[in-house]
Amino acid sequence: MSTRANRVAEQMKKELGDIIGRKLKDPRVGFVTVTGVEVTGDLQQSKIYITVLGDEEKKHQTLQALEKAKGFIRTEIGRRIRLRKTPEIQFTLDQSIEYGSRIEKLISELNENDNFDR
Repeated sequence: MSTRANRVAEQMKKELGDIIGRKLKDPRVGFVTVTGVEVTGDLQQSKIYITVLGDEEKKHQTLQALEKAKGFIRTEIGRRIRLRKTPEIQFTLDQSIEYGSRIEKLISELNENDNFDR
């Protein structure tokens, strides 16, 4: 990814946190954290990684609400970041935090079993 694409991604991440947290009024949008943004080198596409606090149903509802608000979000980003063309946006659930928690839990279980055997 180019330096410019990195800068645009960082700026988008900052603005998305504000837009999702303050501007969206959809009750389906729960506690959302934007964990990362990837922008293609030509600045045409962006993938937004989010985490949602709650169960699978809450995550699904939040993703649906964000998909519905995609046009509004993209317009807001376009107003805040001066670009010739605002990148298309795609929301993706970030599984890395859950994955990390699962690994941590497995390691602690192994350590407990190891201490128990001694």
